[in-house]
Amino acid sequence: MTLVLKPGYSFDSDASTYIDAVETADGQALETGVRIAINDFVLGCKQDEIWDAIKASCILAGARTLDGALVPLVKQPADSAPARFGTEGGWNYNRETGLQGNGQNNYINSGRNNNADPQNSKHLAVYFGAALSIQSVFRAHIGVLSQNLSQTGASIIGTDTAVANSRYRINGSTPAVVASGLAVGLKAASRSVSGEIVSRQNGTSATTASTSETPANNDLYLFARNITGPGGSIDSYSDARLSFYSIGESLDLAKLDTRVSNLITAIGAAIP
Repeated sequence: MTLVLKPGYSFDSDASTYIDAVETADGQALETGVRIAINDFVLGCKQDEIWDAIKASCILAGARTLDGALVPLVKQPADSAPARFGTEGGWNYNRETGLQGNGQNNYINSGRNNNADPQNSKHLAVYFGAALSIQSVFRAHIGVLSQNLSQTGASIIGTDTAVANSRYRINGSTPAVVASGLAVGLKAASRSVSGEIVSRQNGTSATTASTSETPANNDLYLFARNITGPGGSIDSYSDARLSFYSIGESLDLAKLDTRVSNLITAIGAAIP
């Protein structure tokens, strides 16, 4: 179905399909402004030529219900649908700022394996809808990591909140460590070559030397750290609030940052 609001403005087919699915899950229509925000995001990503690199993604805001928020914006046929685990009443969902884990036992399996994307073409991205609180333990927000913290070919976006550092790994065993990791906004990393990764936070990108390795065979989780492979155990949980996530091939992180930031801002403005 192609939605039309006024002459000259029509909805992209991918955006329309997603909006229909969210409204079905919610049992209620979204506000016109939320629909437009989603459509503008999809159109913008296509204009920037980053849409095809996004292989698994959810907008964890805007939807009226948690079920709607977990409808995938993008999903590959071979992947499982995003699934939540843990204490059902422990989820804290806010339409404007996103979904918050409980830091104890809640997590989401994205349904995408870390090895689904090429060794030297991969990105991970999350948008923090609220600043983190200082904690005394390492909080992992999306990714896979082994118990020895140096698993070959692991990918992760994590934050060491005791010292406010973000840690990024894309198919490698050595993290890029970037200071000031507690702010609202996009945190992301991308690898397009074998010898380095680009990370982005606080609106700034940084390049770090990092040798790629054969991607680890682990499902990518949100709000938790998967340490033993698909369906495996977890050694830490996150109480972060996330508004968006994306997994896929390498892309321009600055362009993604702009599009996601505009999306979350527009959703917030459209909700009464």
